[in-house]
This record gives sequence, C-alpha cells and structure tokens, in this order.
Amino acid sequence: MILPTSPQNTVLITGAAGGIGVGLVEALAEAGWSVLGSDHPSVSPSEHLLQRCQAWIPADLGGLSRDPHQLEALRASVLSATGNDELMAVVHNAAVQRLGSFELLGLADWQETLDVNLMAPVAISRALLPQLKRLRGSIVHIGSIHSQLTKPGFTAYATSKAALAGLTRAMAVELGGAVRVNAIDPAAIATPMLEAGFAQNPDLRAHLDAFHPSGSIGSPGDVARTVLFLLNPANRFLNGCVLPLGGGIHSRLHDPS
Repeated sequence: MILPTSPQNTVLITGAAGGIGVGLVEALAEAGWSVLGSDHPSVSPSEHLLQRCQAWIPADLGGLSRDPHQLEALRASVLSATGNDELMAVVHNAAVQRLGSFELLGLADWQETLDVNLMAPVAISRALLPQLKRLRGSIVHIGSIHSQLTKPGFTAYATSKAALAGLTRAMAVELGGAVRVNAIDPAAIATPMLEAGFAQNPDLRAHLDAFHPSGSIGSPGDVARTVLFLLNPANRFLNGCVLPLGGGIHSRLHDPS
C-alpha cells in the first residue's frame, strides 16, 4: 500500500485540520504521498500538521462554487505547489453539519450545507480535472452513513451526503476511467469532537461502541486506510464505488424494544 515518494503522488485534502482530516494527512504522508492540506482560513493548523504537508492552502469552501476568483485562487495555489502538472488525487473531506428540524432549519443553513458538502467538491474537481486526467488520477469523496441511514434533525446534512453519493457514481460514468471517482460512507468516527461530546457520559459512549457489530466505532485511521486503498493506482477497476465503513452497522436492523 505504501507508494514510493514521487512528485506524481501529490494529493489535495480538504478539511485537513479536522479530526478525520488530520488522520488523512498523517496516513497519506506516512505512505509517501506529498500532501497539500486545505481548510477554512479561520482554522490555525498545528505546527505538526504543517510539517506533514508539502503546502497549506487556506480556502473558504462556502462560496467557492459561486465565486470564480476564489476558485481560481485555489486552483493556482494547488498548481503552484505541485509544479503545475503533478496532482494525482483529491480527497474531498471538508463538510459542515447544520442540525435542526425540517420545519425550522433556515434556508441559509441549507444553502451553506449544500455549498460546502456538495458544490465545493464539484467546483474543485472541475477546476483540477486537467491535472488529474493527465496522470489518470483519483477522487475520493468522504460521505456519511447519513446518505443512506439517518435520524431526525439531519435532513440538510443527509441530503447533501446522499447527493454526494450520487455525484460519485455519475462522475465515474461521465469521466469514463480517465479519473477514478469513489466515496466512503463512514458511520461514527472517534474524532476529538465526538469524544468531547461524550466526555460527561461514558456509559452512553460505551453503548455506542456496543451497538456496532464490530464492537466499537471507527477511528480516523480506519478512514485513512480505506482512502489509501481507494487511491492505490493498481485498483483501476475500483470506480464509482460508495463504500460503507460502519463496523457492520449498515446491516443492522433495529426493532422497537
């Protein structure tokens, strides 16, 4: 799985300062990829994270698809960092999660969710497609279990992730193998944010582990190892796949007690 260090093994990772993003940067850098990390300009990446990245590219994905100047600035930064023609992969990991009932969630929250979770991957992929095609590269979308299985309060988020799964399949067909496009739909992942939410209720955290057939929730490393598998250029036949990553929970039927 480890690729030899090469300028042709450059990957752009959005949302790189988040819990899953940090895991992606760590694993891909360790595997020999040159990593371009990107996150919102308000985010201050740690010094360690910066050291793992070939370049750090701040970008506000909220309005990227509607602002050609922002999109061009991101594209120029990527091409400058890669020498114009050496981008092998993009991992669309950045996402926002605006929660609220369908009746009350504001249209601005809906718009931001769709802009960041769906339209930013569309815009970035289109902008970088010539470079990705040149090397027959790969795109990976980090989706969510909510694309298939959701719960009240997640309507906007679930809609955006369901659309991202559809985009994955449609892009794979549209691009005809010139660039492979796959997605991962993780269930609960033990990010620092999730762990902080259970800090005062360890029994509920243990119950969440036990509810998964695997006996535990996932880790950022689980996501990163799956991304590495999808990005491996030897897996040319793996295309248009939306891969459940949920410790078996995608298969569990929960009956009322």
